Amino acid sequence: MGRQSGVRGAAVVAAVLLGISGCGGPGSSGDGKTGGTPGPGPASGTSRGASSAPPAPSGAAGQPAPGDVLPGMVSAAVARTQLAALTTGKPGTMAGYSRDKFTHWADQGNKCDTREVVLKRDGADVTQDAECRALTGRWKSLYDGATVTEAAKLDIDHMVPLAEAWRSGAAAWDAARRKAFANDLTRPQLLAVSASSNRSKGDQSPDLWQPTDKSSWCRYGRAWTTVKSHYGLTVTDGERAMLTTMIDTCAS
Repeated sequence: MGRQSGVRGAAVVAAVLLGISGCGGPGSSGDGKTGGTPGPGPASGTSRGASSAPPAPSGAAGQPAPGDVLPGMVSAAVARTQLAALTTGKPGTMAGYSRDKFTHWADQGNKCDTREVVLKRDGADVTQDAECRALTGRWKSLYDGATVTEAAKLDIDHMVPLAEAWRSGAAAWDAARRKAFANDLTRPQLLAVSASSNRSKGDQSPDLWQPTDKSSWCRYGRAWTTVKSHYGLTVTDGERAMLTTMIDTCAS
């Protein structure tokens, strides 16, 4: 959870920028790091193993599909298929890891970076300043169900934390792939959540940390699985078991 960072770079789909032109808001870095002051900031993260897997279906132009708060979500049936295909492995070493190896937040144009784009996308009635920083709005934090009205109280979480990615395959990636992972607006990898829930999550995998709001488990399990599937990251036995439990909470 606590996986976010600041740095600007990396282009995103034009449609995303059009639908989200304004962006802004204070934030934190991922992998258990804190944050909460407005403006972009650099960071990094990684994972283990970078084999390429088929991309997960996503909403038009990276927008959330009807009924889902995140873009690129797949059905429970597809998530189960993706999960079954993931390679099982043991957690890799953190040797050489640095958040700075995952360039974020990337510049998305119009003075907005990835963080600000996510704040605009995930909120309602979001107000921004001249520098694209989100000021106020309404956000529903997926992890704890909290309603937040101040951007400064939100973090942008990496669904699969940068450090967890490093341990599961990203240590072998090049800088461009890590940057794409840290700024992915097409898959369900980035979301605005309450700072407290994000920092509680840190860089833990689903077997070690689960959202306190169990109504979000279905979406959490599908999102985590989709991201790991797309990037070819490995899972542990415990992680696979908890993801199965989460996906099994889906209505269909």
